[in-house]
Amino acid sequence: MVALLTRGREKSNRQAVMTAIFLLLKRSEAPVAAPLLRFTLMLLASLSAAGVLNAPPDAAAAERTCGPDALGVSRVVEIDRSKGTAVGLQSYPRTLDLRDHEVVLTFDDGPASPTPQVLDALAKECARVTFFLIGRNAESLPALVKRAAADGHTIAHHSYSHPDKTLRLMSEDAAKADIDKGINAVNKALGAAAAPFFRFPGFADTPALVADLSSRGYTIFGSDLWASDWSHMTPKAELDLVLSRLEKNRKGIVLFHDSQAITAQMLPEFLRELKKRGYSLVHITPGDAPTPIVAAGPDWTSTTEPIIAKTLGPKAKQAPQAHEHDHEHGAQEAPKSGAP
Repeated sequence: MVALLTRGREKSNRQAVMTAIFLLLKRSEAPVAAPLLRFTLMLLASLSAAGVLNAPPDAAAAERTCGPDALGVSRVVEIDRSKGTAVGLQSYPRTLDLRDHEVVLTFDDGPASPTPQVLDALAKECARVTFFLIGRNAESLPALVKRAAADGHTIAHHSYSHPDKTLRLMSEDAAKADIDKGINAVNKALGAAAAPFFRFPGFADTPALVADLSSRGYTIFGSDLWASDWSHMTPKAELDLVLSRLEKNRKGIVLFHDSQAITAQMLPEFLRELKKRGYSLVHITPGDAPTPIVAAGPDWTSTTEPIIAKTLGPKAKQAPQAHEHDHEHGAQEAPKSGAP
């Protein structure tokens, strides 16, 4: 469908140029028409070769609507679709190898009623993010799934039901069934395969589930810092909180929830502040290049495991992989994750 739309846009562009040429020639005298025709045909060929007439619709839209004051996307980082891993210092001893003042923005639990407001704020700043969608929400609001994808965002997975007791407290078979049902629901709503990215509800993973997803090429995303937007606070309080955490970390994978109205209200100012403070936005997409990984330092500890243990009680056994500290070959050390 995207290819058909793109070809339609290219055809429309070419037709518009050719119509303009015809009108010029019609108004010109015969001696002038031949040189003018040669010039315009050369110009048309040059524009086509340069890709101006074949620019993707979203790129053309961005060029029209976003100026130098918009946040935009500084670069795209590919996540290896053939080799799964787990990243995010709050849960895992490794994260994406980002430069100083680079951020990856992620949103959980959508689509939901505040999602259009979130999408509007992102579009205004030409910002691209990753949405980890709940399968049953995608079933209910497929138009929002398609809109997010059409806006250039990466669509990823967050289980089907986001169970209150978390996937960790379910049987392995039931948890896998919920994950797969969610993947299928999101893909159906999208009309295509979403990115092989997954985030565990409540970060409550298990070694078996991580191994199963990784073996299928899924990269599991924790976070490096979060906005705590599940707490009762004002949009201004959330803005101050996430900015203070970001200033401490200086970079990282940031977690929001597009299901939270306070986040939708806070987001426009947050994006402006990123630009003002010199932060650059990185967009993650599936690709064939190795995932850029940086290992945690020797003093790394999980931020999420103590919270999971407190929330779920004695039934929540600590996940063994939370304390694996395998420095991957060639990886450098990342700073310790910031406080939640």
